[in-house]
Amino acid sequence: MRRQFHWDKKYLYWGVTAFLVIAAAIVFYLALSYLSVLGAGIKRLFGILGPFVWGLVLSYLLNPLTRGIERHLFQPLAKRLYKGKRAAKAEGFARGMAVLASEIVLLAVIVALFYLILPQLYSSIVMIVDNSPIYIANLTKWVEQTLQDFPELETYISDALQSINTNVMDWARTTLLPGLGSMVSNLTAGLAYVVKGVYNLIIGIIVSVYILSNMERFIAGVRRLTYSLFGIETAEKIRDGLAFTDKTFMGFINGKLLDSAIIGLICYIVCAILNMPYALLVSVIVGVTNIIPFFGPFIGAVPSALIILMVDPMKTLIFVIFIIVLQQIDGNLIGPKILGSSIGINGFWVMFSIILGAGLFGFWGMLLGVPVFVLIYTLIDGAVVKKLKKSDLPWETAEYVDLESIDPVTREIIKKPEAEE
Repeated sequence: MRRQFHWDKKYLYWGVTAFLVIAAAIVFYLALSYLSVLGAGIKRLFGILGPFVWGLVLSYLLNPLTRGIERHLFQPLAKRLYKGKRAAKAEGFARGMAVLASEIVLLAVIVALFYLILPQLYSSIVMIVDNSPIYIANLTKWVEQTLQDFPELETYISDALQSINTNVMDWARTTLLPGLGSMVSNLTAGLAYVVKGVYNLIIGIIVSVYILSNMERFIAGVRRLTYSLFGIETAEKIRDGLAFTDKTFMGFINGKLLDSAIIGLICYIVCAILNMPYALLVSVIVGVTNIIPFFGPFIGAVPSALIILMVDPMKTLIFVIFIIVLQQIDGNLIGPKILGSSIGINGFWVMFSIILGAGLFGFWGMLLGVPVFVLIYTLIDGAVVKKLKKSDLPWETAEYVDLESIDPVTREIIKKPEAEE
């Protein structure tokens, strides 16, 4: 008599697991086979959704400005205009005016960048390249007059200046100017490029206006989705992680951008008052490089000083002294007020993250290396603390200073004996 087959949940579980593993392996193999097609599809998708992506980015960057303007300017005004029971109208008025003001600031920055700053930067660079032989000749003459009592040093510096002039001019004429000319021609004559850029900008601004006007509902929707997909404890951890990421990452970037804009503006005002050559170009270099933590002030000061040195050597010393004073003011007054007194890691890890980020991703690695490293460092430190607490061991770093050993039974820290004097 034939035995009847009985389903066993254990066999069913392993069968389904094996099927899913095989299916996942097949999907992974197909994904690798069509990786280029998948990449092209993702690129095309991002190209289509580009305006919305830019809208999200603009909303995120403008959100602190919008909230600040709303809280300190338009909410008090709305309370005076809408008295009594018209609280909803007052709130809508304050939010709408704050969004309008922040978008006007954004448009003003874009107009200033493309119609005021970039053309002047381009003309300044072209003027430096065209007049560089005269600048080098004047600088060489100044070196000869200053170092006439040191002929060997004079000859060495003069030869070095000529070599630098030759190399820089070759690079400027073969690489820099053609690249700038191509960029300017694309911006002015490339109709399709301009139309697409304007389209993305307009749609992005419209999306940002909608998001900024309804920011609380968007955040509430994300929270609702998070709690629907995960358990309460997991959702709370995700919320805490996103809040920390927002505070550390975007807070650092927004603060750095504001700090660098202030430093660039101060530099331009002082350079204009002191009648420094190429004041706008020098100020843009100082402001842009100031975005890079730790190394930024040095990166910006060197080429700026060289530009001034070629035109007016006597003003170079004044400029260097001014930059040192400006960076001290930034590091001890402006920066801490905007960014806070500390980013959570010491100077060694700041330098390490910048060098590592620059080596892997260039300029963007230098810019974003610190906040990304802070996130990674915090995650690792949190895991270490959790593990130490679970093992009933001290978790604060100070407890491990002068550590001799830890008693495996009592978990008591045994310090090194103090050296006798």
